[in-house]
Amino acid sequence: MAVARTRSVALVGVAGRTVEVEADVGNGLAGIHLIGLPDTALSEARDRVRSATVNSNYPWPDARIIVSLFPASLPKRGSQFDLAIAVAILGAAGVVPAHRIAELFFLGELGLDGRIRGVRGVLPSVLGAAKHGDATVVVPAANAAEAVLVPDVNVVPVGHLRQLVEWLRKGDAPPEPEPEADAEAEECSEAPAANGTPDIDLADVVGQPVARRALEVCAAGGHNLWMLGPPGTGKTMLAERLPTLLPGLELDHALEVTAIHSVAGTLPPSAPMMSRPPFVSPHHTATSAAIIGGGSTIVRPGAVSLAHRGVLFMDEAPEFPRHVLDALRQPLESGRVTVSRSAGSVTFPARFMLVLAANPCPCAQTEDQRETCKCSPTIRRRYLGRLSGPLLDRVDMKVTVARSSRRELLADRQFVENSKTVAERVLTARERAAKRLTGTPWRSNAEIPSSVLHTDYRPAADAMRPMTACLDAGTLTARGLDRVVRVAWTLADLANKDTPGQDETNAALSFWLGVR
Repeated sequence: MAVARTRSVALVGVAGRTVEVEADVGNGLAGIHLIGLPDTALSEARDRVRSATVNSNYPWPDARIIVSLFPASLPKRGSQFDLAIAVAILGAAGVVPAHRIAELFFLGELGLDGRIRGVRGVLPSVLGAAKHGDATVVVPAANAAEAVLVPDVNVVPVGHLRQLVEWLRKGDAPPEPEPEADAEAEECSEAPAANGTPDIDLADVVGQPVARRALEVCAAGGHNLWMLGPPGTGKTMLAERLPTLLPGLELDHALEVTAIHSVAGTLPPSAPMMSRPPFVSPHHTATSAAIIGGGSTIVRPGAVSLAHRGVLFMDEAPEFPRHVLDALRQPLESGRVTVSRSAGSVTFPARFMLVLAANPCPCAQTEDQRETCKCSPTIRRRYLGRLSGPLLDRVDMKVTVARSSRRELLADRQFVENSKTVAERVLTARERAAKRLTGTPWRSNAEIPSSVLHTDYRPAADAMRPMTACLDAGTLTARGLDRVVRVAWTLADLANKDTPGQDETNAALSFWLGVR
């Protein structure tokens, strides 16, 4: 009887931290004691590990067993430590060589029969293990496709504790997962990933040329958008087609987005790597914790983080509670959100494109149709007043959409372009912006901070004249000025211009003030 050590990974937000798992099998009253700030799910690992070991036909030590998780001050949550605890106990009991497990990382939940089940957050956990150099990580077979996305890491997928123990004993080739392990692939995902539907196209939207143009500008520069109009004008259709205009995620962004969805449990086994920008559309009854992130014990990412590097669409925006809408202001500025609880603070990335859609009044009737709006001006102001001024000040573009007549619909069909055509122009504009921003940490116009925007990327004085006039008149705020300048740069990129002129700044100012 001796002490054996191995390693696992604890998740703090979307970052993996190495945890050393020690097991001591010695004299004393028989039982297993788990120390190191475990939560309820981890405390229950004692029974799962014992049953899995016995049912795999390995002897369970009839002695006092102490399992320590280091660092002891770091809270440990979840069932992904099961496999590391079992292997450490077997190493201390002499069932497997202790030196064989000392440098390996183990992730996985144990079934009572010894099966190794898939867990959440494997990708960020393997990324955390990769910080130690040439690491070898043992993962459940259900999570193998997700784990191999991390380069320079040796991934060993296993489906049963018996396979793992025999491999550790013999030291030959890694074990082949058992067929029944494939059935566990769906258990580590509770919902489909929030990707845009691939069969939708911008050509489906007819009669809204200004809104389609605004969508193209938003996609090219990563800007936020607000659409105001009655039902049936295509606001939801436009928002759903925005991801089809965006280029695919770069490798570092794809790993970042995939890690967030892995922690949230929304990563489907059929698509371990999210290569497309996500599209998230929460219901208007969603709570602040669902939008921003939170949880009483385990902090989960919210909708703003699930939409990272993608689109967050809030349909019927005035129906959301005002405090939920105002909570978006901080992540819109910083690109991240910090959730604080008694156990500590967790920071999630949240750099997304916000798309708001709203009806002009609660009854949603228009005055230019046979229906008559019965809402008073006070009711209308109160309804749209739920979208606070500071929130709308952070929205780069505002578009008013109206119902189109039959003649307008027929005339607009010859000007409609499909998503592929528009996406090519968007990609060209983004490449121009990326070339201009070479050597900086920013990749799109929307990411340029104000201090740099007015020093290195300030348009000419003639181009700035319309904005300074509005600034003097009080119709444009300092933050709004920054938004207009960023949109003007995007319009210049779409027009293949080296710098925005007065046409671009006038158009950007019109978009910020609201276009009919």
